[in-house]
Amino acid sequence: MTKELFQHKIPKLERLLKVFENGEIKTRNLCVSPDWYREDHTFEERNELYIKLATEYSVEVIQKCLTNRTFLQQDISTEDIDAIIFISSTGISTPSIDARVMNILPFSNELVRIPLWGLGCAGGAAGISRASDYCKAHPKAKVLVVCVELCSLTFQKDDYSKSNLVGTSLFADGAACALVCGDDVELEQNVPIPYIKGSGSKWMPDSEDVMGWDVKNSGLHVVFSKSIPVIISKWLGPFIHEFLNKYDVLPEQIVNFVAHPGGKKVLQAYEETLNLTTEHTDVSREILQKNGNMSSPTVLYVLEQFMLNEKRADTLGLLVALGPGFSGEVVLLEWRE
Repeated sequence: MTKELFQHKIPKLERLLKVFENGEIKTRNLCVSPDWYREDHTFEERNELYIKLATEYSVEVIQKCLTNRTFLQQDISTEDIDAIIFISSTGISTPSIDARVMNILPFSNELVRIPLWGLGCAGGAAGISRASDYCKAHPKAKVLVVCVELCSLTFQKDDYSKSNLVGTSLFADGAACALVCGDDVELEQNVPIPYIKGSGSKWMPDSEDVMGWDVKNSGLHVVFSKSIPVIISKWLGPFIHEFLNKYDVLPEQIVNFVAHPGGKKVLQAYEETLNLTTEHTDVSREILQKNGNMSSPTVLYVLEQFMLNEKRADTLGLLVALGPGFSGEVVLLEWRE
């Protein structure tokens, strides 16, 4: 369909379309039918659809999270949740989506709401970090981290830039929810659960043009620099090593590398700068191939897969994601019985 929409409008299109093949993404989920992309849509129309669907998907993933028998021995009621961190960057809503969800699910009217917008692909990791911060202050708290991104609603059929073409080849729709609990919460679990030992953030000055959105009358236009893998190779390594030094952890002690798979080249950059093998990034690569880059929810998909894999008790992990800013978020995890 991309070839159909951009035919005769982008020079050397056949050569540029190889980005789809080179990305090695096999399947993706889209929230609308293919015919939707052939039509013109205003920003207003896109955003109304975003609000509707983001609310529906949030309700769905929250319910699945709190009744997930793979991880929990008994259900958790939404009324027992103390805070919700809602993360998204692909639409605009005031009040935020979490308030709309509270009209559907029976949350307490004293629920603490923490909506985060504009973190892009780094949002899932940032949400886990902020939930951990909240639980340190409130050790009896149960916090939901909800990520919903409808990247496909931002597609611009009249944008003939290379960024738009690369974004079209890479991004997809997705939603995820994680439960983060304070140390004083007694939770009966069925598998080893990762404990959050610490988190860190890093920002690169004057890097707004690396990734993000250009907001125009027709909606959100993707900004996606080809220099991202190079930036990762030069910038990420020192950030990670400095972070691990704070906790007296050596890179070779990291068994579970829970990386947001920004793309094939990004995963290769992770491996090169952190001296990892392809085995370390296998789970991230598998999630990317099956789902595409869903922005903020993607790293939670990767985390779930690590939790579903063989038992990993008494091992360390690193959850990493990069996003607009240009910025990075990292969480040190320890799997415990």
